[in-house]
Amino acid sequence: MSVYGADKRHHTLTVLVENKSGVLARVAGLFSRRGYNIFSLAVAPSDNERFSRITIVVDVESAPLEQIIKQLDKLIPVVSITELDPAHSRERELLMATVDAGPDTRGQVIQLVGVFEGKIVDVGPDRLTVMLAGAPGKLDDFEDLISGYGIVEMQRTGRVALPMLERADRAHPRPGTTHDTEKAG
Repeated sequence: MSVYGADKRHHTLTVLVENKSGVLARVAGLFSRRGYNIFSLAVAPSDNERFSRITIVVDVESAPLEQIIKQLDKLIPVVSITELDPAHSRERELLMATVDAGPDTRGQVIQLVGVFEGKIVDVGPDRLTVMLAGAPGKLDDFEDLISGYGIVEMQRTGRVALPMLERADRAHPRPGTTHDTEKAG
């Protein structure tokens, strides 16, 4: 089984930060200095050009979640921190893999990619490069199945996540736990 799957020791935090040079290095440096383990990290500008959103999947075996949040909150460029409950959020990531797919197995690999709603992005004489986006568990399942054909190279982006939207048919939505870190400035 893949190491990317849902695990109780992994918690997803979305951190809204000022979109300035060096902010990612400061966040990563905090984790490095304190010996905290980052399981996954993805960063991109948000809908407001002044801010970027960092999605960090942290390993709480390296430090208690509360301690990680308190340390992040001390960083000046951090605007807000939200812990996302996997049951009340949508997590996605991207997988790209080059797979052995000679004449005898190519059809099976293509079929498997289709079942998982992936795409073939490059074709060689004995290999295919495939792309798949989805929930981490879906990518884990695909990785487990495709590994039998021979994975030559693989890259996964790390998770991005947002809270689920409220709907009338959900009894008690809990989109996430926001840690009030609004800073004056």
